[in-house]
Amino acid sequence: MLIPFFLTVKQAGVPVSVKEYLTLCEALQAGLAHGSVDEFYYLSRATLVKDEAHFDKFDRAFGAYFKGMESLDEALSAVVPEEWLKKLAERVFTEEEKALVESLGGWEKLMETLKKRLEEQKGRHQGGSKWIGTNGTSPFGAYGYNPEGIRMGQAESRNRRAVKVWDQREFRNYDGDAELGIRNLQLALRRLRKFARTGAADELDMEGTVRATADNAGWLDLKLVPERHNTIKVLLFLDVGGSMDDHVMQVEQLFTAAKTEFKHLEHFYFHNCVYEKVWRDARLRYNEFQSTWDVLHKYGHDYKLVIVGDAAMSPYEILQPGGSVEHHNEEAGIVWLQRLLNVYHDAVWINPSPQEHWQWTQSTKLLKEIMDNRMYPLTVRGLEDAMRELT
Repeated sequence: MLIPFFLTVKQAGVPVSVKEYLTLCEALQAGLAHGSVDEFYYLSRATLVKDEAHFDKFDRAFGAYFKGMESLDEALSAVVPEEWLKKLAERVFTEEEKALVESLGGWEKLMETLKKRLEEQKGRHQGGSKWIGTNGTSPFGAYGYNPEGIRMGQAESRNRRAVKVWDQREFRNYDGDAELGIRNLQLALRRLRKFARTGAADELDMEGTVRATADNAGWLDLKLVPERHNTIKVLLFLDVGGSMDDHVMQVEQLFTAAKTEFKHLEHFYFHNCVYEKVWRDARLRYNEFQSTWDVLHKYGHDYKLVIVGDAAMSPYEILQPGGSVEHHNEEAGIVWLQRLLNVYHDAVWINPSPQEHWQWTQSTKLLKEIMDNRMYPLTVRGLEDAMRELT
C-alpha cells in the first residue's frame, strides 16, 4: 500500500525521496500510527514533507489516494455540481425537527452511502432527507441539519455537527503560487537567516547541562547560553504614492512580515526612484527627511538592500537630472541607485505588479537591467528566490 501512496505524493509535486519513505516505514513498524487515518496523515506528513510550502500539495495527494478522487479541488466541481450546493434560502430548524433526524450510524456507513448517492443522483435537491443538496436533513450537503454528516460547499460551520468537511484543506495558503498573506510571507523571508547567540546568557543549554551534570557525578549543573537571534541586517526602501496605491495591502503585509522576521531592520520611503532624500514617515515627507548620503554612511555594507516598488515611471525619472515628478533633482535617479548598489552588494528589487506586465513598461526593463536582473515579483516564490539571492 505504501509504495503507491509514496508515488502519488511524489507525482503531486512534493519533493520526497526514498530516504523519507524508509523513515515512514520505520515509524509505522515502531507503532506510531495505530490504525487511524488521522494518525497516519500526521505521521506521513511529518516524515515525507520537509517544507511547509508543500503541505497543500500533500493534502491533495493524501485525499486523492485515500478517497479515490483526482483531487480535492475538483471534487465539488466534477463530482458534485456547484448548483447542487448553491444557497437559495436559509432554513432554521426547530429543536423538535432536529430531534426527529437520525444519523446513519458511523463513518463507514456515511462513506458507503455517499458513494451510492454520487452514483445515483442526477440533479439538484433542496430540503430533502436523502440526496446531496441544501436546506434539508440529508447527511450530505450544505445549509441543512444532520446530527452526523459531511459538510459540502459551505464556507462556515452552523450547527457544528459535521464529522467531515469535504473540501477543507488546512494548508492551502502555503503553496508558492498562492495568495499572499503575512504567514506565508514570513515563511518566504525565513530563507534569509543567519543565527548567532548574543546578549545575556538566559536560555537553558540542555546539551551542556547534561554533559556538565555527568562530569559532576550526577549533581545538577545548569548551563545557560545567550538566546539565538537572526543577525541578518536589512535596509528596506519602500516606494509610496502614485501607482503604488494599488499595492498598499501587499506591501503592508510584506512590511509586517519583515518587522517580525528581522531584528535588525531599517526602513525608508521614497517615490518612484531613490534620489538625494528619503523619509522615515511618508506623511511627513516634506518636513522630516533624511539625506540619502547619510544613510549610505550610517549603515554599513553588511546590510542587505531590499527595494520595493512597482518600477512604473517615466524613464526620465531614472536617467535625467530634473526628471523627478515632485522636485528638481540635481542628479539622475540612476546615479543614486548605483551609489546604493556600490555600497550594498547584496541587493534585490521586489516588484508588486504582475511579472507578465513588466515587459510592457520601459522603466521596469531599465531598472531590472540596473539591478543586474535581480528584480523579483511580490509572490511567495518570488520572495523565496530573492532571499536566496541575498544569501
